[in-house]
Amino acid sequence: MTDMRIAKLGPGDLPAFKAIRLEALRLAPTAFANTEADWSSLSDDEWASRMAHPVFVAFRGQDPVGIMGLFPQRGIKRSHRATLIMVYLRDDLRGTGVADDLLNAVTAFAAGAGINQIELAVNDHNAAAIRFYQRHGFIQTGRIPAALIDAGREVDELLMVRRLRQSNSFLG
Repeated sequence: MTDMRIAKLGPGDLPAFKAIRLEALRLAPTAFANTEADWSSLSDDEWASRMAHPVFVAFRGQDPVGIMGLFPQRGIKRSHRATLIMVYLRDDLRGTGVADDLLNAVTAFAAGAGINQIELAVNDHNAAAIRFYQRHGFIQTGRIPAALIDAGREVDELLMVRRLRQSNSFLG
């Protein structure tokens, strides 16, 4: 896949961000806490504010086909942590290594920014995503019962963590 590239989005990439985020929410609605309706009504300023945090997109040529974002924690005591958000890749590219490339780009950025720990929440029924995260060193650290109500059904979320660097504390 020589025409694939991973890019950290900048201010001029708003159309690509909007396209892939709305696609993700439309085609994988059960994978996210937000809905397409939540995002489709946002103003361009609100969209741009969501790009204030690092957003990485996989492009096939000029077409955005995958996305991962990083939401750094604020405050001195939490600045070593960030949350992985907006994870999506088109079905036809799953299993090709593109998701690995996206996560590697996010992880490299995080490490370079001094982040030691990446956290995420994933629906407990999303077995493929859970396996992907486990393959990349994430471990389950908790569960939020009924974290979401989706179509009238309670959905638990699993909390997962990956340490990028060890510190004096122990995560076990």
